[in-house]
Amino acid sequence: MSSITGFPVQPNKAIVGANAFAHESGIHQDGVLKNRETYEIMLAEDVGWTTNRMVLGKHSGRNAFKTRMAELGVQFESETDLNDAFFRFKQLADKKHDIFDEDLQALISEQSFEAEDEQIKLLSLKVCSETGEVPVASVTIRVDGKELAGQAQGGGAVDASLKAIESLVNTGATLALYSVNNITTGTDAQGEVTVRLEKAGRIVNGSGADTDIVIASAKAYINAVNKLQSANFKQHPQLGDV
Repeated sequence: MSSITGFPVQPNKAIVGANAFAHESGIHQDGVLKNRETYEIMLAEDVGWTTNRMVLGKHSGRNAFKTRMAELGVQFESETDLNDAFFRFKQLADKKHDIFDEDLQALISEQSFEAEDEQIKLLSLKVCSETGEVPVASVTIRVDGKELAGQAQGGGAVDASLKAIESLVNTGATLALYSVNNITTGTDAQGEVTVRLEKAGRIVNGSGADTDIVIASAKAYINAVNKLQSANFKQHPQLGDV
């Protein structure tokens, strides 16, 4: 009927609307995963939909999160890894309403990045950027268990943030590449930043993702610094360490 009349079915339309078979609440998702008939008295296929949908958001539970990650081919080695990933997911869900598969993949990638030789960790970042004023960034990081705080000015919020981090880690490396890509659509989309550092012929790439591009940049820079200071990275025959 929708195709014939040209009028789309409202998402909140009872029985045939898209939301009728979409579940975001954690208790609803868990119930449907265990037994579909708990909250669905008919099949989504019977009214024209391919299947029901698990909408991941701030109200989703661990079971729905774990199930969706398994569908994406992600298996957690332990309950600790699952709990850590779920905690990050909840933090992300507080920042943006719609969580896409790309967001979940970026979340897991970031978790693996931080797990590798993480000597340096970002604790807090504050940037003041105002029209006609020079941006100032204040950053606190943890280096081998010790907290360090620093401040720097820059040409922009990102520049000031990276300079503040560099003032604490003192790598002396050259920033060879800074790249930003949006992971999904929308103004609340996560931004994925890639940073390439070069020092004494050694080249490393760092990655970071966040809904705040300045924070994503700081994460990427710290990820690159961790790799630069690690002795566990193999050297690329042409490019050096990557």
